[in-house]
Amino acid sequence: MKDTTQDHRVTAEPWYRPVGDEIALFEAAWGARMPVMLKGPTGCGKTRFVEHMAWRLGRPLVTVACNEDMTASDLVGRFLLDADGTRWQDGPLTFAARHGAICYLDEVVEARQDTTVVIHPLTDNRRVLPLEKKGELLRAHPDFFLVISYNPGYQSLLKDLKQSTKQRFGALDFTWPEAGIETEIVAHEAGVDPATAKKLVEVGARARNLKGHGLDEGVSTRMLIHAGKLIAQGVAPVPACTMAITRPITDDPDMRDALDAAVATYF
Repeated sequence: MKDTTQDHRVTAEPWYRPVGDEIALFEAAWGARMPVMLKGPTGCGKTRFVEHMAWRLGRPLVTVACNEDMTASDLVGRFLLDADGTRWQDGPLTFAARHGAICYLDEVVEARQDTTVVIHPLTDNRRVLPLEKKGELLRAHPDFFLVISYNPGYQSLLKDLKQSTKQRFGALDFTWPEAGIETEIVAHEAGVDPATAKKLVEVGARARNLKGHGLDEGVSTRMLIHAGKLIAQGVAPVPACTMAITRPITDDPDMRDALDAAVATYF
């Protein structure tokens, strides 16, 4: 019988550098089947962490990039019409619940609140998913596990999780790693020497001090890695940082000048 989860298996270990006890806490939550919420700025390693944990636990991973147009049917499933008539197609949440996968709802606050409430019956002791259109009450596979993530820096009254949703999850806070660990991450992921990685991290630290003073969001570890990859390809450090850091993060001329000055300080 074909393994329907094969396309969702994480077959190679995703490299992840722990910064605390997040692996042990996630494994404990998995053992208790307690849903987990990851909170932190964009590009700080939340998705890589989930991929690593899926590999570590040997479970398939179903990832959903949430957006404001996503409906409950997009998550749960719908009837489709084909040459043989109508057939039911599971949505990603239903597929994961049926087959014992980890379902990762990335940036869950981007989805409408009337959509996210469909996860509630799966996040308490019931562990069921009502498929109302199909007339089925799906009992989740014993290995089904739900993980959500969002960036608290972007939350507002219009884009936040209901307390009735938040209190169903255990939460792990993610942020920028301390300089030594971030240097190790950038060097490994970008393929640059530690000295270059250290300078990139110093640029990132300087830029993050501008958050709230003209920048809405700090420079992410991901952006530092992008700059490092350009340097590894032979691009000079200053234009690499300009392309990967300064130009993507802001269009404000004064902020670009400030970021360019930070780059010039270290390169």
